[in-house]
Amino acid sequence: MARIITLSLLFLAFSAVGAKAQFVLVPMDDSQTNHLKAYGLIYNYIGEGHEASWLLNYRGGSFLAREQADIVRNARLRNIRVEQLTDAQANRIISDVESQASNTALVPLQETPSIAVYSPSHALPWDDAVTLALTYAEVPYDIIYNDEILSGELEDYDWLHLHHEDFTGQFGKFWAAYRNTPWYQRQVRDLEEMAAGHGFDKVSDMKTAVVLTIRDFVGNGGFMFAMCSATDTFDIALSALDVDIVPSQFDGDPMDPDAQERLDFTQTLAFENFQVETDPGQYRHGNIDVPVRIGQLDEALDYFTLFEFSAKWDPVPTMLTQNHVSSVKGFYGQSTAFRMETIKSNVVVMAKNSGREEAKYIHGNYGDGFWTFYGGHDPEDYTHRVGDPPTDLDLFPNSPGYRLILNNILFPAAERQELKTMRPENFGSDSSIYRAWALQQTSVQNSN
Repeated sequence: MARIITLSLLFLAFSAVGAKAQFVLVPMDDSQTNHLKAYGLIYNYIGEGHEASWLLNYRGGSFLAREQADIVRNARLRNIRVEQLTDAQANRIISDVESQASNTALVPLQETPSIAVYSPSHALPWDDAVTLALTYAEVPYDIIYNDEILSGELEDYDWLHLHHEDFTGQFGKFWAAYRNTPWYQRQVRDLEEMAAGHGFDKVSDMKTAVVLTIRDFVGNGGFMFAMCSATDTFDIALSALDVDIVPSQFDGDPMDPDAQERLDFTQTLAFENFQVETDPGQYRHGNIDVPVRIGQLDEALDYFTLFEFSAKWDPVPTMLTQNHVSSVKGFYGQSTAFRMETIKSNVVVMAKNSGREEAKYIHGNYGDGFWTFYGGHDPEDYTHRVGDPPTDLDLFPNSPGYRLILNNILFPAAERQELKTMRPENFGSDSSIYRAWALQQTSVQNSN
């Protein structure tokens, strides 16, 4: 009912402006000349105190805004295609989008989230797809790391991205190949000094404290987005809160001999029943990630498929999957995708690798907040390797893979009251979000 009232008031507000009022449609279908910068255009427009609407499943997830604050000029300066509309034309679009006969919906965007990126000050030898996307789209963000997390500064933010981090304290499992390189030695030294400065004996202990703080941030209503190794290592660290899973090559003492048996999957967000990799020479953390098939799979045939959700019943995954294509080019990372048998039943799978039982893009809620995991390193660099140059997004302004990242940026900009109505318990029993939430509640009750 709250959603209906909100949309009705918005419709009346548009109608009452009169025939002289003008509106701007930012199309996000194939006609758009720069999809990625369009997100920044809307983000900054909202940040200036204006309101916009996200038209879910309408022309690729287009945006509608009132023509003010130089939005047309700003769009043209960035080669973003916009369509200028009268109020009557805008109202007809709203009516079509809200029609019960179509799988579309309107979500008001009224408040921009404050964004933090969890990353070391020197991220070499890696670049990061999310910071590349934010910078290209001109969306402001702050860099924070362990010091800021442990000092409580995360409370100042609404949205957190996890740079491809190793939350298990094993320095990315790069020991075998890179232990003699300056960048690896610097990484180890800096993290060990940071851990000691916070009173921890080992880096893995510090990372545990960081992971728990981030989980609390999500539980208290925050939004978390992770890619690459930050996805599975986050949950592996949560499963091993009281277990030493770190080989002596990384922390100087032996790991727990029965570490695997002592893992606690009730603590994790997304994964369960996985095996941890205890060999320090293996460049992986466990069997959550899919096997590397570089050279075995034709790159031209490697795609993942986005699932279609009900815009009216499943607005959250619908927002997160908005795109101008349904099949997106695959890409590798230290964590490329997630084996379906390790994913908890209450997790919403939003995309799978074509022809394989592997999830690429998953989402869930924890407490009052939301998290999203996206497998792979760089959507426009199929096999991004250590030391490779960062992707130039001027060459990929319409990247479907990068659009998924930026969907997550705008997701928290939905009106706060709107997000409250998006709580899983408020959805109908046919909603995938509701079914996932109900499974989670059952699991919690059984564990208690």
